[in-house]
Amino acid sequence: MASDSRYALLVNPSAGGGRTRELLPAVERALTARGLGHRVVLTESLEHARDSALAAVSGGETPVVMSGDGLIGQIGGALAGSDATMGVIPGGRGNDLARVLGIPAEPEEAVAVLAAGDVRTIDVGEVNGERYLCVASCGFDSDANRIANEAKLIKGRLVYAYAALRAMAAWKPARFTITLDGDRREFRGYSVAAANSKAFGGGMFIAPDALLDDGALDVVYITQVGRFHYLRGLPKVFDGSHVENDEVVVLRGRELTIEADRPFAVYADGEHISHLPAKLRVLPSALRVLAPPPAP
Repeated sequence: MASDSRYALLVNPSAGGGRTRELLPAVERALTARGLGHRVVLTESLEHARDSALAAVSGGETPVVMSGDGLIGQIGGALAGSDATMGVIPGGRGNDLARVLGIPAEPEEAVAVLAAGDVRTIDVGEVNGERYLCVASCGFDSDANRIANEAKLIKGRLVYAYAALRAMAAWKPARFTITLDGDRREFRGYSVAAANSKAFGGGMFIAPDALLDDGALDVVYITQVGRFHYLRGLPKVFDGSHVENDEVVVLRGRELTIEADRPFAVYADGEHISHLPAKLRVLPSALRVLAPPPAP
């Protein structure tokens, strides 16, 4: 990539509990050291961030999102289907898209990825018309996500462990009906996740075999087991071995509907983006991202 490239650095100042503000000087120094021209936009809302990204593209700039997965997913969704390329600098609590793409958390190394100029084309997920990049889920995950988002003072992975314990205290099993590419299933259990990527929740590999560029969603659902058994299995999600448990079912397809016997919010990329009933689909090869080439 040429040294006179222009970047619009879209910074969410509240991401990661203010982590982006702390990292911003180091990111700017790294960009300047490599001769990469840039300007900084402090985002004020999701709408402002999306509009700023589209304006940057119209002005010949490459939008680079410095935030958590929520804002990255929203901007990626807005750019999906266009010829625009997006950059990512991890700045949130989870940083799951960057983790899966191989984008380092350190500012200098993340900027080195931008400078290298390698472009990957990835799929984008969609739920009730709203787009996401990582994982959309509902059920027990709805409660846990809400609690995690409200826990502003807890850092890192601890927030997800805390949220799971809090959610379990009030949890009652639900009955779900899912239809994946015409195959209808009903079950009583905990959750349904539609994974465009492997990870969510700060390194939880909910769908360890999911690929960002295979044109499919990995659908993971968890049937009813005792609370203690469920909680005991949670640590396995961090290495993906939970899929070996009998209560965990993994399917793969392109179009999914989810219904339940009570209302649930649908969370994706850590944000509340829709409600049940939900229609989900994958948009193959919809987004260009500056990222290292995938491992062979």
